[in-house]
Amino acid sequence: MKSTNYFNTLIEVAEDCPNTHSEVPPVKGSKSVATLQYEMVNGRPYQYTSDDVLFAVYATRNGIPEAEWPAQRELFFAKGQPCLRASPLTKRYGWGVHSNDEGKIALFGMESEAYQDMVANQAIEKTKAMRSSRA
Repeated sequence: MKSTNYFNTLIEVAEDCPNTHSEVPPVKGSKSVATLQYEMVNGRPYQYTSDDVLFAVYATRNGIPEAEWPAQRELFFAKGQPCLRASPLTKRYGWGVHSNDEGKIALFGMESEAYQDMVANQAIEKTKAMRSSRA
């Protein structure tokens, strides 16, 4: 099974993020991937892994009954999946994602002191969110 989990790592906001501060993803009609990810992780720091969040959002959006989640999760991760570096939260909405030593994640707004402290902390691995544009 492939995994998207990071450990002791900060996924920094993408260099081409249009925001100067974090923004709650807006809800327009059905909930977007960004909204579902945000709702799952915000207020629940270090409760879920990246794998937990990515699969739950996939299952929710595809109407998979919870009873089928264990088997469907194995199928989902049998092939590689994009990690949270590709999430709209890190690319568009100005959220950094920190993974602790257990791989559990928390969101930090790019304008927050906690986010800035993690960026400066040499003991934390860093990786940038993927850019939205190729330039």
